Amino acid sequence: MTSLFIDTSTKFITLSIIKDNKQCYFFHEKVFEELSVKILPLISDALKQCNLKAHDINKIYIVTGPGSFTGIRIGLTIFKVIAWTLKIDIVPISSLELIASTKTDTDYIVPCIDARRGNCYIAIYNENLDMIVSDRFTSFQSFIDDILLDKTFQIVTYDDIDNGNKIVPQIDIIKVINKHKNDLPINPHMINPNYLKKTEAEENFERKNN
Repeated sequence: MTSLFIDTSTKFITLSIIKDNKQCYFFHEKVFEELSVKILPLISDALKQCNLKAHDINKIYIVTGPGSFTGIRIGLTIFKVIAWTLKIDIVPISSLELIASTKTDTDYIVPCIDARRGNCYIAIYNENLDMIVSDRFTSFQSFIDDILLDKTFQIVTYDDIDNGNKIVPQIDIIKVINKHKNDLPINPHMINPNYLKKTEAEENFERKNN
């Protein structure tokens, strides 16, 4: 089994190829240029380094959000086309679950993505990536204040969120894939972005018409 994993939902682009449960390619860097320009050469390089052709990929795992509207839209568009054209199974993954794959010494992992103006995308998972509190868009401070945990927890984020209890994600893609390896694939046309909130254009339109 050869799987392609892609995440374009945060300030980082993550691309990995896993063959027989071993990672043969891993790219994880901040995007310093247009994502749409960079992503196709990355795929080509990944396949070349693993001595694979595109048709050798059996399954695509794609992060559908929440996170960057633009990044999610670009990633989904490209990989839905690849999956449909080459008839490759495709499985959606949460960006927060991916962040929660970070190893900690706590009972709960609280993955978080900054959504500006004091808001964030946030959830609670355990070490087995079971969802304790579902992915949501909310105020960071109210989430921390309102959800009282009876066990230890660790906030995991790439962002500059003002909290002393945080670490930078060290994602474990194989752990995520093993969690979802038996998930039923979805028709590429039926996979949609998981924004969790309305786009700024939608919010502005509603304000003007209310």
